[in-house]
Amino acid sequence: MNKVFNLFDFSQKVNYKNEILAGLTVAMTMIPESLSFAILAGFPPLVGLYAAFIMGLITSVFGGRPGLVSGGAGATVVVLIALMQSHGIEYVFGAVALAGVLQIAVGLFKLGKFIRLVPQPVMYGFVNGLAVIIFMSQLEQFKNGESWLNGTPLFIMGALVALTIAVVVLFPKITKAVPASLAAIIVVFLVVIGFGIETKTVEDIASVQGGFPPFHIPEIPFTFEALKIIFPYSLIMAAVGLTEGLLTLNLVDEITKTRGNSNRECLAQGAANITNGFFFGMGGCPMIAQTLVNLSAGSRARLSGIIASLTILAIILVGAPVIGKLPMAALTGVMIMVAIGTFEWASFSIINKMPKSDIITGILVALITIFMHNLALAVLIGVIISALVFAWESAKRIRARHYIDENGIKHYEIYGPLFFGSTTVFAEKFNIDTDPQEVIIDFKESRVSDMSAIEALNGITKKYHEAGKTVHLRHLSEDCKRLLKNAEAVIDVNIMEDPTYKVVTNIHS
Repeated sequence: MNKVFNLFDFSQKVNYKNEILAGLTVAMTMIPESLSFAILAGFPPLVGLYAAFIMGLITSVFGGRPGLVSGGAGATVVVLIALMQSHGIEYVFGAVALAGVLQIAVGLFKLGKFIRLVPQPVMYGFVNGLAVIIFMSQLEQFKNGESWLNGTPLFIMGALVALTIAVVVLFPKITKAVPASLAAIIVVFLVVIGFGIETKTVEDIASVQGGFPPFHIPEIPFTFEALKIIFPYSLIMAAVGLTEGLLTLNLVDEITKTRGNSNRECLAQGAANITNGFFFGMGGCPMIAQTLVNLSAGSRARLSGIIASLTILAIILVGAPVIGKLPMAALTGVMIMVAIGTFEWASFSIINKMPKSDIITGILVALITIFMHNLALAVLIGVIISALVFAWESAKRIRARHYIDENGIKHYEIYGPLFFGSTTVFAEKFNIDTDPQEVIIDFKESRVSDMSAIEALNGITKKYHEAGKTVHLRHLSEDCKRLLKNAEAVIDVNIMEDPTYKVVTNIHS
């Protein structure tokens, strides 16, 4: 038995009470969200619940880290709306399964590690933008169709949400034996039932009654034309799911001070989405809000995610009449507290200590997240801006120390990386007209990084050649020499070797 637990990375010190209660709380918050997303996309409501069950179960057991909760997330569902409207739900199932294949490929090629390249300002902007989205999405519960609630219904909804928030805040001061979120849901449920209060409930969104997810091969033609239709949607869904999932994994790493396995998470997501495609699920990815509910309820193991998934299945099979009576006000209050807890309030206290470029990047990522609801695009733009800022700053660091030795040879000792951003400054360091007949460019403290650098060297050596002078390159690392050797058709230089000097070309972590 212990071997099985070790296989699935269960902690030897699992707090079973916390895990079970956290799982129940997560299930309560996931059901209305999955139903809402399914209805938004035009899917049958049960397709959303099946996705929550399948995604949650598979990723909880095989995913990249404990504590991460997956389900039918809006970020991936939004991608599929156009396909649903143009070709129907069978093509959606095919696209979901193909997205899973692409995600598995990312995991197999170990590309998940690149999420570690996301800078901290981008993470701040992403998380803060997401907190605002979670909060704003709860305001929809204060509407009746397209119009806002007013009068008594608005007062009741506001009072019940306020009661939920009060219980979440005050309950931990009484006891921590039960997660505050679950306690709040139970208290508000009992108040509504006990006093016969009329308010919006889960069953007002859609029915949650159904059977076990049936096996079903997507009914689409197995042709290249069909593949051309679904592939773009699959590619975008896979990218969005992995981006949101791996960012969530990073967030959980920071909260728990532990480290997950990004490539394993890619494999688990892919397997879960393939299963969704063949068992009437709309697919999905890790859900940040539910993950934060899970962590705030005390979960630190995989068991809570399994409990949440099995609870959703049990509700589909037998528990729909009870769950349908849950007041939406209670779930709204819990999610508002999640939004407050998600926001990186510490980012305000350090904003005056951050570089202006980091502040602008964080704000821009947050705004894109909020107004475009495109998490992948927001992060991509943030990473690009951070990379460009880094390139600009690195370009300013290249320097050249020059002197003439006793043989009349002029030496240029280059400091800093030579790459596309620094080539212009590099070229300005040389005095070709006044230099002696022989010049040595020493890269002991530098590095030739890309083809732009090769072209820069080509330009310098060409100018020296036209002036009737000779250029030697010294102290190039092995990878630099390979770059130059591969560019023989473009550049003609004399690479000087120094047998006493050794260059470290690769450092493996």
